[in-house]
Amino acid sequence: MSNNLGHSIHMLGFKLLAIEFRHGEAAGALPCLHRDPFDRMLIAQAMLENLTLVSNERLFDSYGVRRLW
Repeated sequence: MSNNLGHSIHMLGFKLLAIEFRHGEAAGALPCLHRDPFDRMLIAQAMLENLTLVSNERLFDSYGVRRLW
């Protein structure tokens, strides 16, 4: 990563998370409690990768994902 932000992100130990086919499949299979496709992708990735979502979106809690904020 050549830019300052990318370097800082790397130095802080964060990693890029690519959207994979399995994430799309999982997002499409989620119950339709939340209609925003981007948010559904974040939820699916959090579920499959065992991650905590950082968001103030309380509707995420309906999917049983860990949420911080």
